[in-house]
Amino acid sequence: MAEHGKRYEASLKSFDRQHYYPVKEAVSMVKTMANAKFDETLEMHFRLGIDPRHSDQQVRSTVLLPAGLGKTVRVLVFVETEEEARIAQEAGADIIGNEEVMNRIQKENFLDFDATLAIPSIMPKVGRLGRILGTRGLMPNPKAGTVVQPADLATAVQELKAGRVEFRNDKFGNLHIPVGKASFDLDKILLNVNAVLDAVNRVKPSAVKGIYIRRAVLTSTMSPGVRLDLTVGANA
Repeated sequence: MAEHGKRYEASLKSFDRQHYYPVKEAVSMVKTMANAKFDETLEMHFRLGIDPRHSDQQVRSTVLLPAGLGKTVRVLVFVETEEEARIAQEAGADIIGNEEVMNRIQKENFLDFDATLAIPSIMPKVGRLGRILGTRGLMPNPKAGTVVQPADLATAVQELKAGRVEFRNDKFGNLHIPVGKASFDLDKILLNVNAVLDAVNRVKPSAVKGIYIRRAVLTSTMSPGVRLDLTVGANA
């Protein structure tokens, strides 16, 4: 079992790990505990009441964080025509996924990007990269809103650059979603937290019975998690 450092242990003593805190109070606590030498990322972790073994209980979607992620997102766009490439570049795409780039990904394991988009007609070619991109959560997928029509390409690129985040449950039925940086103002983090809560609730599978969100926790890169009381509003 991994041992935690003195900073982590000191943080544990500052609150009750078994208590469920109002969201606003929890955000303030985690911001205070996020005192590493770098700007720590804040994340929400959800334990869902789903059975991830069943296809009709999968949770997968995207959320546009109103206050952004607090980092530069490098976007790769797979396109076929010069016009599509022009649209993507003008919208802010960092890399155009042409045949040369696909070969680099396949042969050199080139992964110098944070998100991908693709138009439907090029997906048969992108499919050969599934083993590389899929294991890193970078494979374009219609369910995640990352396979888009050429007419929607510019908007999709801009949203990814602005802080659109994909989320999906893991094999244990958990979600892990970033909500910004510790340096963000409290109000900005609350905006993002509210957006995440709305997005997660909106995609509750109809096959799920009983409690959907069993537990939600807020944490930072280096701090312990604080349990959230979701029975009150996120701004309370």
